[in-house]
Amino acid sequence: MSFGTRVRISAVVAGYIVTLFCGCSPVGAKSKAEPQQAAALDFETYRARIEPIFLKQRESGPRCYDCHSAMNTRLRLEPLPEGKLTWTEEQSRRNFEAVQQLIAPGEPLKSRLLLHPLAPEAGGDPAHGGGKFWKSQSDPEWQMLAEWVRHATAAPAAAQTGANSHPKGGLDFDSFMAAVQPVFLKERPGHARCYGCHTAANRAFHLATLSPGLSDWTEEQSRQNFESASQLVDPGKPQSSRLLTHPLAPEAGGDAFHSGGRQFASQADPDWAALAQWVRAARGPGSVASASAMAARIYVTNSAGNTVDVIDSSINQVVQVIRGIELPHGVTFSPDGKRVYISNESESIVDVVDRESAKIMKKVALSGHPNNLTITKDGGRVLVGIREDPGAVDVIDASSLERTKSISVDGSVHNIFVTPDGKYAVSGSIENKAATVIDLNTEKAAWEVKFDRGVRPMTFEPNPDGSTRRIFVQLSGLNGFAVVDFASRKEVARIVLPEHPGGFGSAEERLGTPSHGIGVAPDGKSLWVNSTIANAVFKYSLPDLQLVGYCPLPTQQPSNHAAIGAVPEWITFTPDSQRVYDSNSGARSVSVIDAKTLKLLDVVNVGEVPKRINTLVVY
Repeated sequence: MSFGTRVRISAVVAGYIVTLFCGCSPVGAKSKAEPQQAAALDFETYRARIEPIFLKQRESGPRCYDCHSAMNTRLRLEPLPEGKLTWTEEQSRRNFEAVQQLIAPGEPLKSRLLLHPLAPEAGGDPAHGGGKFWKSQSDPEWQMLAEWVRHATAAPAAAQTGANSHPKGGLDFDSFMAAVQPVFLKERPGHARCYGCHTAANRAFHLATLSPGLSDWTEEQSRQNFESASQLVDPGKPQSSRLLTHPLAPEAGGDAFHSGGRQFASQADPDWAALAQWVRAARGPGSVASASAMAARIYVTNSAGNTVDVIDSSINQVVQVIRGIELPHGVTFSPDGKRVYISNESESIVDVVDRESAKIMKKVALSGHPNNLTITKDGGRVLVGIREDPGAVDVIDASSLERTKSISVDGSVHNIFVTPDGKYAVSGSIENKAATVIDLNTEKAAWEVKFDRGVRPMTFEPNPDGSTRRIFVQLSGLNGFAVVDFASRKEVARIVLPEHPGGFGSAEERLGTPSHGIGVAPDGKSLWVNSTIANAVFKYSLPDLQLVGYCPLPTQQPSNHAAIGAVPEWITFTPDSQRVYDSNSGARSVSVIDAKTLKLLDVVNVGEVPKRINTLVVY
């Protein structure tokens, strides 16, 4: 599998990821007179003296807050409450948790929080998307941060590792010795060994000097190496780990410069892959991925671009990019997961893609301009909505990869879905304000429901026997959804989302589609509904349709007017229903939401105007 670079590159521009493995440690090093054991990082000092720095307006650029509350960065700051100039204590504690991940307790010069905005000539990182705030380590603001960091130390090494090979974060020592450490001694054509540079005492990544006459490290030395390497790893996330990104070529997603050269030309390099596997097998503090979450891939079509991004749900990183499909619209999969079907608006075709290689296998011509597509439960037929009058659903035989039929429906098709039992397909038309139910046995329209507004996305609630109970339908101009009883074939209710939160949608010119994106979780216990007006995702319990709550989405802060929303579009889930993924077309991102707590877990940067989003379970 090839690895995508978009998330990595965006993170380099926006946040605390680019860091140095090498470079001298100038002034401000930890004094030998300091106590060996100091207090942990102090929250009260943080809130009173450190956190206000993130809100300080900079003459040379935006506030830390402006980027780090809206973009996918390692330093993730909470959005300020509406009308407030500072955070609540609860929000500050969440900020504090994020900040701690960027601190090497007791060592300012190994702490990314201090190095990233510091000028390179003063010992800082080579680049920071927000600019360089401190020209030297003598800057009072930098000194205040350094003093706070210097008064904390990590637990003693023996307590961190002990006899257990799995320290905090789950990094495995035995795997490190067997598969990772040999990479540092390997001779690469045209390159010095990692060992040649990183035995120097001033390296952030420091390797023990080999004992005279030995070509490998002792176990004690290996544990020292392991401890040093672990400080440069974001458990579970290879593409956010300095150990992997710094020696990786920039065009492959690596850092801008590494004084040891581009040790890895691509993420397909076997040594880089070995490092990535070691990191991927670990999990960050407090994060536990279920087996189904780890096996899920989230596919995101970038509707204004020519790529489809693939997110690994176990690490929430783009791990593959399908290229060469201009204006991709819908995405679905063969039941065995070997093929990816993508409707292509630019060429009026369906691109059939090999999942593993991300290469286009075949282009299937359609009867007209397509929008969304789906696949029958047995995988035998791909159904494509044709967004041209008089309205049709094209049928592609999955064996021959040829279009075999066009089914006439009421109006040009924006979306097409298959019911939970696989017996029917339902198409929706914006122009004709109709949902047409197709009998997949006869491949003919069976019945329809007319609305007073255009039909947008929809989702289904199954009965206990798997048949369809209700259809939840989003409509043009409605900040909510309609409820259709499948048995009686008519609309029985219309739910309007709460007025609060609100205030978005006008500047984004999306009032015609105030609520777009809806899905029933795989366990059938909840309904999730996007709202551009609220810039949030709402959760309703099933079957009673009671509002549970909402998760606010990131905002964006243009320089010329007030904050704007993310413009949420589509929803998908991990198979265990524990996480919700929402595509943000206005923010070029995907939000990851904890389904139980309704908290935003992560934001993954993707391509231009991401819309349709779907989950593939990889076995």
